[in-house]
Amino acid sequence: MSEEEKKRLEQQLWKIANELRGKMDADEFRDYILGFIFYKYLSEKQLIFANRLLETEEISDYAKLTDEEDIEAIREESLEKLGYFLRPNELFRAVAKRGNADTEGEDNFILEDLQSILNAIEQSTMGTESEDDFNKLFEDLDLSSTKLGRTVEARNKLIAKVLSHLDVIDFKLESGNADVLGDAYEYLIAQFASGAGKKAGEFYTPQQVSRILAKLVTLDKKKIKSAYDPACGSGSLLLRIAKEAEVGAFYGQELNRTTYNLARMNMILHDVHFSRFDIRQEDTLEEPQHLDERFEAVVANPPFSAKWKGKDNPLNETDDRFAQYGSLAPSSKADFAFVQHMIYQLSDNGTAAIVLPHGALFRSGAEGRIRQHIVDDLNYLDAVIGLPQNLFYGTSIPACILVLKKCRVHDDNILFIDASAEFEKVGTQNVLTDKQVERIISAYSARSPIEKYAHPALLEEIRANDFNLNIPRYVETFEEPDLVDLNQVTNELRALEHNISEADEKIRAFCRELGISSPF
Repeated sequence: MSEEEKKRLEQQLWKIANELRGKMDADEFRDYILGFIFYKYLSEKQLIFANRLLETEEISDYAKLTDEEDIEAIREESLEKLGYFLRPNELFRAVAKRGNADTEGEDNFILEDLQSILNAIEQSTMGTESEDDFNKLFEDLDLSSTKLGRTVEARNKLIAKVLSHLDVIDFKLESGNADVLGDAYEYLIAQFASGAGKKAGEFYTPQQVSRILAKLVTLDKKKIKSAYDPACGSGSLLLRIAKEAEVGAFYGQELNRTTYNLARMNMILHDVHFSRFDIRQEDTLEEPQHLDERFEAVVANPPFSAKWKGKDNPLNETDDRFAQYGSLAPSSKADFAFVQHMIYQLSDNGTAAIVLPHGALFRSGAEGRIRQHIVDDLNYLDAVIGLPQNLFYGTSIPACILVLKKCRVHDDNILFIDASAEFEKVGTQNVLTDKQVERIISAYSARSPIEKYAHPALLEEIRANDFNLNIPRYVETFEEPDLVDLNQVTNELRALEHNISEADEKIRAFCRELGISSPF
């Protein structure tokens, strides 16, 4: 699929999404349109898979198959290979066609059947290896919600219309274009994030920031055994890693139930087999789900300065993730709790990259003691990268990236990069260009001093600053003001004064001619 066709697909999907836009908020209609796209994707995958099994049979079109023995055989194969199953009459096209039938009344009423089909997809996986990945996956698609229409008829008409528009779009999955559809899905998620205000930060990291994180943790690697995000949102950041290196398995945890469902859909829609991802829903700091695992690539954009239980939970004092630091992150700011968690889960040959608010670099107290332990005792901090302000949806504050490694090559210095002034403005948001992203990665890879941009600071320098990691302490960006020629300024002021005097005299002359008092 060409770039032009890909763009057309994205625009078509966004146009359809806006069929629902007038009825509800961005974060609400997001769940419906992405859910329907996902249902269509599952249907097309089922149809393609079944048709391949039927190639030598008398009836080779699964949509027309009625023989129950054949359907049962396809069900068994589908659950093993796809992880789910849809009957012929449950396929997206069949439902869309019936919902838009010419005849009025019972024949084109699809809401109850559609809800049953979505439930059936989940139920088809019960007792199989994919059960956890499909469990309650469609729970946010409430087809009885009055936000879709005040009456049952209005809701049915709207849903049927959306399904009809989606039905005519060819996802071209037979051409192996799952990545194209996946990219279109990512495009929609980004569009929803731009209109979701503060809620956007719960499920989406700006694409260029994701690129930086993904490139940092895959630098000089073509294969990654495992990738992990303890605050995975929609899963976009994890999937971005797969664009930089081949990833064996994806792991993630997400607190918000709706976003957790979106992450699982996103994985499946990007053609990640259910056996290759393990996304869990729970509070990562209080109920970590993958503690026995160690990951080669760890990335996160956790909520800035979120609250957590900290000392209020006595178990945290003895938790292996936090105990060695001698301090717990403040209960009002969980930033370093996430850092500690990620260090614990990081493999010896791995790299972690985490987005934090700038305050985490210099705040004192418990956070200062944790920073000191990471830098001085563990020597895990590899780089600090400053980003522009107003880069993230939902907040305008500037952020930074900490890069951490357990086995550092350059273990006598920490690289500081100040990219805070490099951005372009698009609407109300600041964005990073491809060139600016590449400059960050190039500077990180080279680890050479770049005037007013990058500085590898020796550990002695960090100690001298009492482990304050505020970037301006290490990267000098001060611009000398231009020298002012006082003689030139004096002459300009004299010329202005002369011009003003001439103008005043003209006004006085006009006033005399008019026989009125002069204002001067």
